[in-house]
Amino acid sequence: MVAPSVNYFDRVFANPSLVTKSSQTFRNEEGEQEKKDLQPPGLLGNHSTEQLNFVQHIRWMLKTTGKAAVVVPDNVLFEGGAGETVRKKLLETPDVHTILRLPTGIFYANGVKANVVFFDNKPSSKDPWTKEIWFYDYHTNIHHTLKKNPLKLSDLQEFITCYNPDNRFKRVETYHAADNPEGRWRKYTYDEIIARDKTSLDITWLKDKSLADLDNLPDPDVLAEEIAENLESALGSFQEVLRRLKGQL
Repeated sequence: MVAPSVNYFDRVFANPSLVTKSSQTFRNEEGEQEKKDLQPPGLLGNHSTEQLNFVQHIRWMLKTTGKAAVVVPDNVLFEGGAGETVRKKLLETPDVHTILRLPTGIFYANGVKANVVFFDNKPSSKDPWTKEIWFYDYHTNIHHTLKKNPLKLSDLQEFITCYNPDNRFKRVETYHAADNPEGRWRKYTYDEIIARDKTSLDITWLKDKSLADLDNLPDPDVLAEEIAENLESALGSFQEVLRRLKGQL
């Protein structure tokens, strides 16, 4: 059997679709129709959330010196089971160095918050490559709408400056507990993250002003749109559960 040819890449920038795992329909030797789950190479098992498969497959596609930036929904950062297993492995194998946290409606369906995970691939090592992860919180107290207030490049200028693409090893936190508790740029060490429940990367330290200050609520149309987005997201989640249940019958 000849192994399939593989292209390894220096850079991968991807926005995986918000869908469940794929399957292929075929006929067996008896002529009956069957379904088989599609699993790209490089996975730690086949998971129900396709974003987990995409992230693993992208790491597998990289050259040893390759770099990636992958858009994922919030659940990839915190879900247990397979999600926890994948996160731990990702922190060990490549160097996961930056996570940009975004508000709803930017990449995915309304109500779904997105994140961009940046990592550099590395050769095999007995010690984890990830030493610290820098988080930029651009979703707490941030409101964007597709029509009235769309996301612009200028909105991310502070993140670009903090990221310091010329030399990311000379970054400086903007968060300081005493002097600037509202700073959006903060780092956590590998040991701090591993100690978290389920190795969760769903980290935020900023206070949600809409919950604490009733006099500082967004405009009514913004609140109404957010409520509609959350309801649409919840409906989409229920529909996905229903599709899975029907597939198991």
